[in-house]
Amino acid sequence: MNPIDELIAISRYYGNDSRFVIAGGGNTSYKNSEQLWVKASGSSLATIGEEGFARLDRSRLNRINDKHYSSDAALREEEVKSDLAEATLTKERRPSVETSMHNAIDYPFVVHLHPTLVNGLMCAVHAAKELQRLFGEKTLYVEYTDPGYLLFKKVAGRISDYRSRYGEEPQVIWLQNHGIFVAAATTEEIKLIYQDIFNKLEKATVAPLPKGEEAVSSAIVEMLPAIRMMLSHNGTKTLRVRNNSLIRLYSEDRSRQQEIARPFTPDAIVYCKSNYLFLNGENPTQLLQEAEKAIPIFEEQYGYLPKVILIKGIGLVAVGDHADQCDIILDVFEDAMKVASLSHSFGGAHPMTPGQIDFIDHWEVENYRRKVASVASSGRVENRTIVVTGAAQGFGEGISRCLLREGANIVVADLNREVGMATADRFNRLVKGNQACFVRTNVAEMESLEKLVHETICRFGAIDCFISNAGVLRAGGLEEMTPENFEFVTKINYSAYFYVTKVVSRIMKLQTAYGPDTYYADIIQINSKSGLEGSNANFAYAGGKFGGIGLTQSFALELAPFRIKVNAVCPGNFYEGPLWSDPDNGLFVQYLNAGKVPGAKTIEDVKTFYLSKVPMRKGCTPEDVTRGVLYLIEQCGETGQALPVTGGQVMLN
Repeated sequence: MNPIDELIAISRYYGNDSRFVIAGGGNTSYKNSEQLWVKASGSSLATIGEEGFARLDRSRLNRINDKHYSSDAALREEEVKSDLAEATLTKERRPSVETSMHNAIDYPFVVHLHPTLVNGLMCAVHAAKELQRLFGEKTLYVEYTDPGYLLFKKVAGRISDYRSRYGEEPQVIWLQNHGIFVAAATTEEIKLIYQDIFNKLEKATVAPLPKGEEAVSSAIVEMLPAIRMMLSHNGTKTLRVRNNSLIRLYSEDRSRQQEIARPFTPDAIVYCKSNYLFLNGENPTQLLQEAEKAIPIFEEQYGYLPKVILIKGIGLVAVGDHADQCDIILDVFEDAMKVASLSHSFGGAHPMTPGQIDFIDHWEVENYRRKVASVASSGRVENRTIVVTGAAQGFGEGISRCLLREGANIVVADLNREVGMATADRFNRLVKGNQACFVRTNVAEMESLEKLVHETICRFGAIDCFISNAGVLRAGGLEEMTPENFEFVTKINYSAYFYVTKVVSRIMKLQTAYGPDTYYADIIQINSKSGLEGSNANFAYAGGKFGGIGLTQSFALELAPFRIKVNAVCPGNFYEGPLWSDPDNGLFVQYLNAGKVPGAKTIEDVKTFYLSKVPMRKGCTPEDVTRGVLYLIEQCGETGQALPVTGGQVMLN
């Protein structure tokens, strides 16, 4: 294996292990006498390839060692950044801020990480003393220093002192409130060193970390949608909840909350900011009242909204500009809880000082990392959470996919677990920032719908739009239709629309009550052209759809005072979807067998007959329906409407 392939392999080895790397942190390098390859800012160790490394000229890089820079901190960092850029041969890739430290360590391979177990020691009160006790006198420990040039100079000086004292190169460098550097001639040796460190630290830990996932309280639906709206007056936020035994340890104990009230490492500041909100009310009403007072005070005091909220009885809440960011915030802050808990084995927690925090908050390098980690806002429903029933396939899948590409978080609510999970997984490979998830749902059961709402709130914090799309069809005239089939079709196409509206409107009322006056929530039924005109030998379906428009108008009147719009989209025929084209039970087959098309002898005959009825001579696609859905979401002057998307086959009177 050549050295660069070896560098890529060890980067991914540690990058995919959450014990060593959280949120893509850390960096790795390889060097020979002429050049150095180091992870570029914004690259993830878990997936990095050769294109993820910046390559630098070591002869130019070495000039930074002895050059005199400005005494003004901001100007000095700009000067160093300029020299670092001059040494960079891959101009499109910005090298890690720790590049000079990688260059100063006289081994080919360097792996710098922030393992939780290591920082349990490095962020402890007695870090230096406990380090020597565990690893002996020949440890190289560097007390906290602002990252960048000053840290590089201090580390370079300590390396020089180490060489003079011990006559050899240090292979491990421990950085207070930061992490660890491990260097060696081979990546296999680095693995052995890290394993030895982990073995000793695990034995030295007095008490293991609490483990075990815990369910999120049902009370979350009574408060989190409101809190989300309190945080969304200047841009829609996504909220995500996590709860486990470790989180409960801190959410239920005010004294322990003080241990995590300040960040331990620069990475924590980059992703979670440096101040956090703790809500300790005893019930949902108290917690909402507390949040309503605390959030404006927090924003006024710190100049930004909280990224982290710890809620008693609920758990850890991430407040993100998008769903991907929420995952990072949860991982990073839970890691801080682990560090605080582990630090008890080494004298207790030692967070960063206000001065250290202020430097990171205003450091250009960390602001650049924030920018690289962010996702540019785009799309007509950016960061809105939309639930779509029957979204595993067919119209529901197509509508969901289109809305996902417009920036929405999508909940695939469907009875088919296997297909639904595959759909959500496929969706998540299509986008960056927003996300999709699957929740198994039976729209004809209230308990299942309550579970859907709970899981959606845990995952995204709100429901901005609920699309009641799940539907079934059993064609047949009076002679063929059985009471059982009629009741089945009616329950899914008509009654279930009532069920979902009853459940979700409670959440939406909470959101509009705490949201700005410009915020509207939406309930949209995917109806049918059969809801606008009768359908021969298809009365069960048409009757339910006609009834759905009646429900739409009635719900719209009732919910309008709460800024909840209720509308329907009435699509024409989606010939390519499984409802029509399924070879065993699609509508083409059903209509052929029912004799609905006079003289039709084949499926193609049935297709031709239906296409001839459309003035635009085209079927209705999910993209067509989505345009209608987006129109209904974006406008705020219409409710109770049934919007036809039929190619002119059915026109409004």
